[in-house]
Amino acid sequence: MSYRRLSLITCLALTAGLLSACSGAAGAAAAGPEKAVETYLTALVNQDANRLTTASCKSWEEKAKLELDSFQAVKAKLDGLVCTKAGDVDGGVKVTCTGKIVATYGNENQEIPLDRRPYLVSQEGGEWRMCGYTK
Repeated sequence: MSYRRLSLITCLALTAGLLSACSGAAGAAAAGPEKAVETYLTALVNQDANRLTTASCKSWEEKAKLELDSFQAVKAKLDGLVCTKAGDVDGGVKVTCTGKIVATYGNENQEIPLDRRPYLVSQEGGEWRMCGYTK
């Protein structure tokens, strides 16, 4: 193989690697604030502590863990979850959701409507993260 051909292959490989790295970062940011809340709520009902904290802003991580603790004795699932960007607010973006969390303890279901608490979402580390609740 000639030096010229080897250089071309190396250059193409490096370019492809850089492009895929850039599209990954852009894809995370492009997922949007709605997806951040969906990820957070999914991690919450699945009792996935690692995913829950990575979906949260640093300032919200401890409160996220407290929310997770409240689901430890139940089986939970999301029903009809749809999240929508509701506008910009001081410190981030307001996201509202419809649907509910169905928490089962023993044979008893409790429904927790998701439309009562708007979520505050901000970009942190290049990704949208759930940062708490807003008005």
